[in-house]
Amino acid sequence: MLVSRTLFALAAGAGLFAAAPASAQFFLKPATLAAERVNGSEPGMTGPALPGATATELRAALVWNLRAALNVAALQCQFEPTLLTLDYYNATLKDHAAELRDAYSVLEKYFIRSAKTTKAGQTELDKFGTRVYSGFSTVGGQLSFCQTAGSIGRDALFTRPGKFGELAENRMRELRDSLRPWGEQYRPGAQRPPVFRVTSKLPPFGNEKCWKKNAYVVKKCGPLPPRDS
Repeated sequence: MLVSRTLFALAAGAGLFAAAPASAQFFLKPATLAAERVNGSEPGMTGPALPGATATELRAALVWNLRAALNVAALQCQFEPTLLTLDYYNATLKDHAAELRDAYSVLEKYFIRSAKTTKAGQTELDKFGTRVYSGFSTVGGQLSFCQTAGSIGRDALFTRPGKFGELAENRMRELRDSLRPWGEQYRPGAQRPPVFRVTSKLPPFGNEKCWKKNAYVVKKCGPLPPRDS
């Protein structure tokens, strides 16, 4: 009976650990960033605004934004290999190649239409791409961005071909929010650095005659200035 109970406990423990996500957990309690679905018309969701874009063009822009974000994560988040951001990005390029290609074609036609000529449209498309990529670069929010991008990349792995746009619509706001600096949510006050205030004049540290073996000599330089109340 004792052996059976021991085996059951070990099996339950193994199942518990197996159920844990294989990704980095930077915070005891991460910020809750899940947000509502977008369609691309919301400010900032496609990076640069796309005036006059159709619903199909906005969806294509979201697809391209998500591709760019996963690309940036693949480059910037390799400090934590368990996030698998590079592997997820490579899998995305393979699994959703057709949808990514179609999205680029739709955006190309949008910019050509908006710029009136093919050459000018291609130039504007290149500028758009550069701005989109730079928009996902972050320093203060690197941990939350990498964690969120890793989660989205894992979801992309299990997203059926042709549905990558839905993933972009469902998680783009969350991804944008993750670029902001987020700290520990369990005890946010503990993350604040201590504040030191100088409330009185400092001793004459630069006068070597006032010091002997790192101790201040009152007889040579007088009493220390009183601390302000």
